[in-house]
Amino acid sequence: MTATDRAVELITTAAQAAADKLAHDVIAYDVSEVLAITDAFLLASAPNDRQVKAISDEIEERLLKERGAKPVRREGEREGRWILLDYIDIVVHVQHSEERSFYALERLWKDCPELKLPEDAVATRNRPEARTDAAGNAVEATEATEAAKAVEVADGSLS
Repeated sequence: MTATDRAVELITTAAQAAADKLAHDVIAYDVSEVLAITDAFLLASAPNDRQVKAISDEIEERLLKERGAKPVRREGEREGRWILLDYIDIVVHVQHSEERSFYALERLWKDCPELKLPEDAVATRNRPEARTDAAGNAVEATEATEAAKAVEVADGSLS
């Protein structure tokens, strides 16, 4: 048995949403052969809690808008270190980079086939850490540098 067409559609949409919010190391596995509870897992990570939340929110919004899918369960919202979105057909794990390294879910599922993802999502592998604003939105390095300088000037640490 392989992942259903519906699961592949959901994974593709979720992966693109994660890539658009500058997630790191987006990867998807077809786990239908080894798990009866879902067809596929999507893994993504981010360097800070706000971005983990922003990625999860974007995935949830896009899956609802583009695929009419709502998660049956969302866990980890309060801590923002590992948010799990369960859509029954797929399960999305958005993890803080530290949790991603520690738990290494890829090791658990390495024998499962990888699902094909959009080019933007594939390009997230080994991506250098992205800069984000307070809402978790991606900003250019020059914008982030200017914002950091403005904060330093405001608090008096930069003259």
